[in-house]
Order: sequence, then C-alpha cells, then structure tokens
Amino acid sequence: MTQQKLMSKKKPSFPVSKKLETFLDQYNRKTEIPILYDDLLRFAGSVVVYDDEGNDTLWVRVYYTDAERNEIDLNLKKVYSILHSDGTGRIFQYLNVDAVDYCTFGNSKPFRIRIRNILNDNFIYFYVKKADASRIYGLELEHMLSPYNLNYLVYKDTLIEEHISGIPGDIFIKKMLPNCTDTQKSQLAKEFVKFNERCTIQLLGDMRSYNYVIIPIHDFDHVVFRIRAIDFDQQCYEGKLKVYRPQFFKENQKMVALVQSRLLDDSVEQYKVEERSIIAKRIISANKRIKRLINSAKVDKISSPENVEQLKMEIFAFTKDVKFKKCRNMGQILNLTLDFVRRNYENVSMRQIIDKKIKVR
Repeated sequence: MTQQKLMSKKKPSFPVSKKLETFLDQYNRKTEIPILYDDLLRFAGSVVVYDDEGNDTLWVRVYYTDAERNEIDLNLKKVYSILHSDGTGRIFQYLNVDAVDYCTFGNSKPFRIRIRNILNDNFIYFYVKKADASRIYGLELEHMLSPYNLNYLVYKDTLIEEHISGIPGDIFIKKMLPNCTDTQKSQLAKEFVKFNERCTIQLLGDMRSYNYVIIPIHDFDHVVFRIRAIDFDQQCYEGKLKVYRPQFFKENQKMVALVQSRLLDDSVEQYKVEERSIIAKRIISANKRIKRLINSAKVDKISSPENVEQLKMEIFAFTKDVKFKKCRNMGQILNLTLDFVRRNYENVSMRQIIDKKIKVR
C-alpha cells in the first residue's frame, strides 16, 4: 500500500491548551527554559550533513554570528542541565555545544543539539521543537503505557525532547536484518507483533521504519532486540485505523514477512494478548495520571471532524462496541480504546478465575 493512499495531507500543529498545560505543570513537564525554538531559527547559514557513506541525511548544520553564538551556546547548556541534571551552572565548564542541526523534513522541523563532555568526549543529543499538543499526548502516553520512560519539557511554544538511542528501523532492516540468526529473527518477529499492538492501542500513527528504532540488548550469551517509537507527531490524528497499525506500511513489509515466516497464527495471537494485558496493567496502575491526561484530550482539538468520524466508525467495525459511534473527538475515542482494553483484560482474568482455569494463591 502506498504512502499516498494510507496517509492524508500534512498534519497541522495544534496549540497546547490551558488544560493540557495544567497537566504538564502538575507532573513537572512544564519548566521555564532560557531559549525558545524561534531563537534557534536566527542562524546565519548552514551546510549539508552527510552520513559515513556520503548520503544526504536531510539535516543541515547551522551556524550563527559571533554575537549570537556565545549566548545560544550558554542557553543550550542551561537546557541540557535542566533536562539531564539539577539545573545549575556548575557543569557548564565541562560542556561544549558541538553542533546544532536543523531538519526541514517532516512536520516538526526539529533542531538536534549535540552536547559533549570535554573531559571524556562523551556526548548526548536532545531536540528542540515547536510544541504540538498531539505530539505531547503521544509522548505522555508512551511514557505511561510502553516499557519506556520519556524525558521531555514544555515551555510556551517550545518542546524539548531527549534523544532516544537505537538503530533506525530502516537502516537495521537494510543492513543488519539479513545477518541475524534464525533465533534473532524469531525474536524480532515477536517484538514487531507487540510493537504493532502497542501502537494500535495507543493510537500512535505513522510508524514507518524510520520512525522507530531497534535496540540490541545483550542478555547472557545472546542478543535480544526491542522496538521503540521515536516520532510521536501522528498521535490521534488520522482517520484511517490502518495508519495506527505499522504492519500496513510498505516500509515495514520485510518485518511483516518475518512475522509470517517465523510465527504461527497461535503465537501471533498469544503475543497480542500478552501486550494487551501488560498495557491494561499499566492503565490500571497509572489510573489517576491517565484520567487527567484523557480529560484534557477529551476537550482538546487534535484532529479534524472528518478524521474523527472516519476513525470512530472503523474502530466500531473492528470492536463492535457501539460506544465508539457516539464519540465527538479524538480524546473520547482514545478514552474508549483504553477502556476497552482494560475492561476486556479484567473480564477475561475474572472469568478465568471463576472457571478455575487459573489458580489464585
């Protein structure tokens, strides 16, 4: 299926509402920072950034006049300290801003900042982006419902995101997947099934291979892989349910083929149930925080009426739950989706106990 058929026109950016801002403040996501996204746009020029093989990365390295460079470097060090340390300036003398890169590809047009410790040459990245309400909902849902924690800050119209380390999915599929062992391929297939299920439940769209990373983890005498989303721009926006299912993107065809060749249908269903169950447990354990986030989303505008109408009907056709037909916005659809997962988990678990299919100790 082609990208044009699956995705609609370019997604707009949505402002942060007062209610979402209150939520961010309540959970220490809203923090005053000394530099805003628009400040970084005042660069004097740029050069193209190429990868090790000489390919255009679609990033450009920007530079500033001497009059502005010192101030920008200092403020970026302050942002690093707020994001990763105690916010004080005592570490500034050990930090250097190696690069400020700008990407015109995609919706968010981010700046990528590289900070290096001059004592040992260790470096770390973070991103400066325009604050977008739907992206923030995606970050927060990923933080609560996935196996991974996310560190980000919001101030006025600026979003600061930590870098998520890993091998970009498209590069991994092209260069590393062919060399994986049979055991590793089977484990990757399992992870893709779980990742696919997680994205669908969270209504996180556009997980093409370059919007997630694959992380190799050494476990005793073998390597296992984890798949992690890195782009949250398409949270609760599109009207097509398939957009929220990575299996339908042509860029993921090799991963889908891996699942088909390595896993039996019963195994696929088992891994889906496992992922739904663990997400249901996270929904229950983070109940109060999720409710507050959803209450904000239910009164927020993060999509178009046409997309809302299409998605609620497609999910209704998929779940047969008539409650979806009454939804008026994406927040309500998201609320019912998470509630559907939680209720089914609780009902199935209780029924197993009643029927004595599992033992309670």
